[in-house]
Amino acid sequence: MPQVLEFSDVVVRRNARDIVSHLDWTVSDDERWVVLGPNGAGKTTVLQLADTLIHPTSGTVTILGERLGRTDVFELRPRIGFASSAMARRVPPEETVLDVVLTAAYSVTGRWREQYDDIDERRALRVLAEWRLDHLADRTFGTLSDGEQKRVQIARAVMTDPELLLLDEPTASLDLGAREELLALLSGYAQAPTTPAMIMVTHHVEEIPVGFTHVLLLRDGEVVASGPLSEALTAENLTATFGVEITLSQDAGRYAARASA
Repeated sequence: MPQVLEFSDVVVRRNARDIVSHLDWTVSDDERWVVLGPNGAGKTTVLQLADTLIHPTSGTVTILGERLGRTDVFELRPRIGFASSAMARRVPPEETVLDVVLTAAYSVTGRWREQYDDIDERRALRVLAEWRLDHLADRTFGTLSDGEQKRVQIARAVMTDPELLLLDEPTASLDLGAREELLALLSGYAQAPTTPAMIMVTHHVEEIPVGFTHVLLLRDGEVVASGPLSEALTAENLTATFGVEITLSQDAGRYAARASA
């Protein structure tokens, strides 16, 4: 399958410390990756590289066939969907849900003087319906619950039919009901044949949606394990990643982990 992302000997160094250390990693267009690791492992930095927000200190990053540093990132970014809490903070709280999603067509947050066609609005409404948000189209973003805001972020990220979708802790801070609702939607989306390659950062194996295929385990910017979930997501690898003896279980495609007694 065609590769959508390739990291070759990638280093990101800040204040004489390697945040990401000599990372080799490839993602194909039919793969759904989860990136796991403790705080400070380099997970969000990896997503920022994949979204062209930062450049590596050394090594090469190739995204959708374009090498970072040798391409116009402003032309590349519309091909990438990115949902994160940082993005949500840039959305004006008085913006309607429909406009939050619609403005993705211009890669802006906040409706101004852009002109949209009827086809853009129909597309936005269809995406809102797919993420169970159509009844909130006229609500303002600032009045939504955390779970609703998370789904709006993802709907915005998929509005432009991206070739690569990046999700930074999409279920963080959600209560059990909101988390399970979002994971069910992500599972359905991940298993659809037209879905792009996906990379999702999380701290918890319980938040891996059914339909995800691969895992990248990071600790202190280095790879502990990488590959298909069935091979790389093991109790031994989780123990090495988080520094605590871990017991791992699986039921109906969902995972659970706890510290060993």
